[in-house]
Amino acid sequence: MQLTKFVTRLLLLLGAFIVFTANAQAVEAVRVDANARAIDLTPMVEHYSSDGDIIQISTAPDKEGIVRRIAVKARDAGSRPDWIVFALTNDSDEQIDRLLVAPHFRLSGSGVIWPDLGSLRVAAITASQGIRPEREDNTEADAFVITLDPGTTVTFVAELGSPNLPQMYLWDPAAYKDWQNGHTLYKGIIIGIAGLLALFLTVVVVVKGSLVFPAVAALAWAVLGYACIDFGFLQRIFTISQSAEQVYRASAEAILAATLLVVLFAYLNLGRWHVRYKHMAWAWLLFLIALVAIASFDPAIAAGVARISIAVIVAVGFILVVNLATHGYDRAIMLIPTWLLLVAWTAAASFAVIGELSTDVVPSALIGGLVLIVMLLGFTVMQQAFSGGGFSLQPASDAERRALALAGSGDIVFDWNVISDKISISPELEQMLGLKKGTLAGNPASAWLECIHPFDRDRYRISLDAITEQRRGQLHQDFRLRSSADSYYWFRLKARPVVGGNGEVLRVIGTLIDVTETKMAEERLLHDAIHDNLTRLPNKQLFSDRLGTFLRIATADESWRPTVLTIDLDHFKKINELIGISAGDSVLLTISRRLSRLMRPQDTIARLGSDEFAIILLSEREPDRVVAFADMVRRAITTPITYADKEISLSASLGLVLYDPSTSVQANEVIKSAEIAVAHAKSQGGNRIEVFRPSMRNDLSDVIAMEHDLKRALAQNEIKLLFQPIVKLEDRTVAGFETILYWEHPHLGKLEPKDFIPLAEESGHIIEIGQLLLEQTAHELAAWQQALDVDPPIFATVKMPSRYLLRHELLQDVKSVITRAGILPGSLKLEFAESVVMENPEFATQLFQRLRDLGAGLSLDDFGTGYSAMSYLQRLPFDTIKIDESFVRQLSNGPSPVILSSIINLAAALGMEAVAEGTETESNAIVLYQLGCAYATGSAFGDPMTAQQARRLMGA
Repeated sequence: MQLTKFVTRLLLLLGAFIVFTANAQAVEAVRVDANARAIDLTPMVEHYSSDGDIIQISTAPDKEGIVRRIAVKARDAGSRPDWIVFALTNDSDEQIDRLLVAPHFRLSGSGVIWPDLGSLRVAAITASQGIRPEREDNTEADAFVITLDPGTTVTFVAELGSPNLPQMYLWDPAAYKDWQNGHTLYKGIIIGIAGLLALFLTVVVVVKGSLVFPAVAALAWAVLGYACIDFGFLQRIFTISQSAEQVYRASAEAILAATLLVVLFAYLNLGRWHVRYKHMAWAWLLFLIALVAIASFDPAIAAGVARISIAVIVAVGFILVVNLATHGYDRAIMLIPTWLLLVAWTAAASFAVIGELSTDVVPSALIGGLVLIVMLLGFTVMQQAFSGGGFSLQPASDAERRALALAGSGDIVFDWNVISDKISISPELEQMLGLKKGTLAGNPASAWLECIHPFDRDRYRISLDAITEQRRGQLHQDFRLRSSADSYYWFRLKARPVVGGNGEVLRVIGTLIDVTETKMAEERLLHDAIHDNLTRLPNKQLFSDRLGTFLRIATADESWRPTVLTIDLDHFKKINELIGISAGDSVLLTISRRLSRLMRPQDTIARLGSDEFAIILLSEREPDRVVAFADMVRRAITTPITYADKEISLSASLGLVLYDPSTSVQANEVIKSAEIAVAHAKSQGGNRIEVFRPSMRNDLSDVIAMEHDLKRALAQNEIKLLFQPIVKLEDRTVAGFETILYWEHPHLGKLEPKDFIPLAEESGHIIEIGQLLLEQTAHELAAWQQALDVDPPIFATVKMPSRYLLRHELLQDVKSVITRAGILPGSLKLEFAESVVMENPEFATQLFQRLRDLGAGLSLDDFGTGYSAMSYLQRLPFDTIKIDESFVRQLSNGPSPVILSSIINLAAALGMEAVAEGTETESNAIVLYQLGCAYATGSAFGDPMTAQQARRLMGA
């Protein structure tokens, strides 16, 4: 009884807290003035998202301050719509009737990328009290009649038909009708003018057959169609769904962009300027036509691309019109007023769609402006056509053709009057250099020569003197001119001498061409030839050249003691495999910047290979200081690098070659010695510094020979498998086998994985070994399963011997092996060490889940011997846990096996089977079975055996 009272009080307190919270968050009511024509409710509504079909809302306080909770259910079950909430207050003594209007489409704020092309906005409205709002027929908006009783505050909950609500107004019904009538009159006038204009231009096509007239007529019809859709005229004639209206609107915008492009191309006759203009225009036009088809599937994408295309066409057209007008093209000159108006219209439309211009007048004004632009364009075309404008068809003289060709080429005219020693230059050059008009004209010594780069002046003088003395020939000269910003531009002068009747040179005349981009490209090519493309550091060629120079100087100057330091990042391939090549490039850039900050001006750092750097150290001479510098380099590399909220830890093997005057001065020999020292450091486990000693050459030979033997072993099947039985402790039957890898070396005998797996990782042969391990194990497993029909089926565990096998390509290898062998799902178990998994648990989780989907089993090896996060262990889809033999050995020591028991219980709780390794005695097997361990392997159940022995054991 006491407990019941306590629970009741607790619920009452909780309800009071909920009511208090609801009051704190209740919607603020909007006062409705009886004399107000319209109220913009858009910024006053509150938006809500619901995970279900019911939303519970706290109402606005009434005049007594009481807040109630109401629940509203969606019209359609399972729709989970968005909601808006607003409240209205009628503090007058009369009943107020208002019209709530939410337009289906609103150009202002509709957006450019994936624009909002209109849809059903308000599906239904529920009032907290009073008369239920009723929907009115309206093809352009969602309209509801709302009645507010005197002195009431009503909270309205509206179910949205789409997530967006661009605008919502509360209108006086009479004012809304007047507003509609006024806009209808305006829209009718605009549509009438647009229709007459389109009809008139179509009739003109018959009179004038030029391409520009059909283009302008098509633009007029496109504008008419767009106006009919935007003004709702088409929706009044035909019954059109919201989705179909979006398709029509997007198609109209795409057609508008296409016709505008055709008008620009046809009027300016761009096809005659260059064939590429024609190809580009056709490609663009076909793309815009394709947008009409795309609009049927995704209107938002089509409309967004069309709007961007219109802006680009207007911008490109403006540039073309201005450029051609400055060259005296009469059609472009006549088009300037119309196109300036079009640019202004485009700017206004851009501000409208991004929401900067949001008044109701803007969309209608934009349509009217578009019709006005088409009208001006039609008048311009008519004036051009009927006034006989255009290029003259009279044949030009040779001099005129040369002048036209020179003007068309855009080259700058250079004219040196030798007699008066004056230079005349086209004003385009002074504009290009940012100089005042007339700066380069006049005496060459005072103006022209001062602008030429000091290194180019003598060569320029000699060339001019030579052509004036010889009185013939052609001048080809490249030089640099200084701009007003003190930067230099490259120009190419092509000129010839003009000889008078007395045989003297009167002038040197020719053209100047801007070749700055060509020269910069040549410089980039020269730079890239001796520098690394990613880090911009010197490459191996430049490094070797500098080292050779320093070594030759050192033979003559004892103060020079160049030290070579080679840096090889350990296991860098893993970075590219696990997190991508772009992340690897980012890491390399970070390392290069860190190392560059350690350098002094006399030192050199270079990138020799993908993950190999080298340093020529001149700033330090003493061996102990050189070694200290090398350690500073190593520590700079080992500092973790942050990439995409992850820390990447690296290590590096460093090889030092100290300067020895008695050794060879060949740069290649020194670099090779440094690489040998690096190889020796990597063979010792990496992350260390090794100073080169001549004895290392023999050690390197052994490594190379071993690598060659490994390659031969893979070709001649010297890598073999043994199979260790895994026994089911309940009945001591063989449940499966664990695959053991070894190398039968012809000279060194039997080698265990730890003797050759590190070498296989460095040489890249580890992938081949992994594939061999999978294929041979699957082949034997298939033979066992075909011979033995047991339930559960016999299984085989493959221990993946390297972290490099934890990669995406493993999925394809496993899929191929399972498909070809035809083994039962889950019977081929891939075993991964706990330490390898925890290096990148996020990646391992994704990879293991996909392996599980392919039909592979998963086993976690060495569990409990290292650090592991239990949160990841729950997410990793393992079906088996291998208990390390170190825990099994504790059974012989006497104390209670607490940790072993905990591991077995943990495996059972996670739904995994436990396999105990290293079971050597029968007593150990009994204790393991009593603790709940299902499987065990070890010498107590047999030694590793060959495939033939395993088949005989299984009776296969």
